[in-house]
Amino acid sequence: MVGFRPTDVPPTAAVKFLGAGTAACVADLVTFPLDTAKVRLQIQGESKLATEAKCLKYRGVFGTMATMVKTEGARSLYNGLVAGLQRQMSFASVRIGLYDSVKQLYTRGSDPVSITCRLLAGCTTGAMAVTLAQPTDVVKVRFQAQVSVDGVNKRYNGTIHAYKTIAKEEGIQGLWKGTLPNIVRNSIVNCAELVTYDLIKEALVGNQIMTDNLPCHFSSAFGAGFCTTIVASPVDVVKTRYMNSAPGQYRSALKCAFIMFTKEGPTAFYKGFMPSFLRLGSWNVVMFVTYEQLKRGMMVARQSWDSRA
Repeated sequence: MVGFRPTDVPPTAAVKFLGAGTAACVADLVTFPLDTAKVRLQIQGESKLATEAKCLKYRGVFGTMATMVKTEGARSLYNGLVAGLQRQMSFASVRIGLYDSVKQLYTRGSDPVSITCRLLAGCTTGAMAVTLAQPTDVVKVRFQAQVSVDGVNKRYNGTIHAYKTIAKEEGIQGLWKGTLPNIVRNSIVNCAELVTYDLIKEALVGNQIMTDNLPCHFSSAFGAGFCTTIVASPVDVVKTRYMNSAPGQYRSALKCAFIMFTKEGPTAFYKGFMPSFLRLGSWNVVMFVTYEQLKRGMMVARQSWDSRA
């Protein structure tokens, strides 16, 4: 097609849905060890885990990763990867892929889009995604948290075994454990991530600082990752602790937060901040850059197919 540009026609909702899930899986493959290190640092300090882990102390993101490799093997950095990929295909497809559609629903096609509508869209798709994908998140966190020294002290032998064991021992509700704090966390993350990315990208393009290309996507994604880490870390730590806890250890997520505050102080809510930032920053860069390229690639393929028909 003469003069065709992939930006001439906006991507469809289906393209965004599939592209978001695929891009998120790519980002998870690249950054999963950082996520595992973040989880280990966040749950450090819980007495039961400390006993199981033979009082291992994790210091810093790279120190945590080195300790895990030394004591559990390199594969431990990817504990829960299968559940993580399952999570992204169901989770990111909804929260990211449907964001623009929900935003348009709230604005009814009006332009410009207000901050309020962007925030509402982020909260809506974030809550929808958590409700759908919560069991995969629970299993992912459980795998990342479990410590195995010479093959001992494994809670679960595989992803399917984990789903079955949790449902058998804790009931079906066990697979949705921590749904409320996760909805709160992911609504915050979704708003900070998508709205910040939206605003930074619009400012860079609108002020002609950059064009809508890879450097623009990289800069917008990095800024979104930093802002997201700051606002989401406290809820993320509580979510991780609560989802990984034994039945009856905490009465609620609020009780978990209260115990953390009284026993470990306010700094406990920012445990694992550096790996969280490294992970979220790099995850956002890989995901958004991949997402933007996939959208363009799929639209080129679609228009090329239509032109031949």
